[in-house]
Amino acid sequence: MPLEPLRSRALDAPGIHHGFFGRKGGVSEGLYDSLNCGFGSKDARAAVAENRARAATALGGKPDRLVTGYQVHSPDVAHVETPWLPGDAPKVDGLVATKPGIVLGVLAADCAPVLFADPTARIVGAAHAGWRGAVGGVLDATVNAMVRLGARASSIRAAVGPCIGKDSYEVGPEFPTPFLAENPANRDFFRPARREGHFMFDLTGYVGRRLERLGLGAVERLERDTCAEADSFFSYRRSCLNKEADFGRGLSAITLAE
Repeated sequence: MPLEPLRSRALDAPGIHHGFFGRKGGVSEGLYDSLNCGFGSKDARAAVAENRARAATALGGKPDRLVTGYQVHSPDVAHVETPWLPGDAPKVDGLVATKPGIVLGVLAADCAPVLFADPTARIVGAAHAGWRGAVGGVLDATVNAMVRLGARASSIRAAVGPCIGKDSYEVGPEFPTPFLAENPANRDFFRPARREGHFMFDLTGYVGRRLERLGLGAVERLERDTCAEADSFFSYRRSCLNKEADFGRGLSAITLAE
């Protein structure tokens, strides 16, 4: 089955290939059916490697030039000049590159994957934005890293990929505190849940607003719910609700064409 990743109009520019891959089109089985791209899962390593190779090839890249970080919900960003082996990945949640052919990837299963491009300066970036990373500044840090390499914020385009949706993301009473401490206007992203004292959180909305405040040239939100769309996406929250032993990881990636 040919891979058909979701794409963003905001990132549609000559010489830039990108895609937000769902769970279909791979070789993994069982809980990981079928395009699981996360070596951190308990899936067969050979299957994950084949899935990653298929995704890289779908973007016109070479399998051995797809890089992902060891994601730890941090604001840390790496400038990727040469590909690394999966076991050598640094602990970062943002990646930037200026060299054609390097495929920057982030893994997610409810967190928000964000892809960036400055088509004029020929610089691309990718960020893994769970709520901790987003509040901690990984989006700002990724944009700043691109600017240091020669990009202009006003020329950078960004797309927020599939993540847990506002109708699926119930959080506890303590959860809004860091968001409201950052900016009282962030109350816009919370509404009461059915359970007393709990809230429903709009991660896509929050990530999108943080990006817009950076003065970027364009920001698009794909508005797909990984938790609710079981046939299309992997989801950590759904796996917990279903009491499953593990879960697959979806890949979002971007590259400068050679």
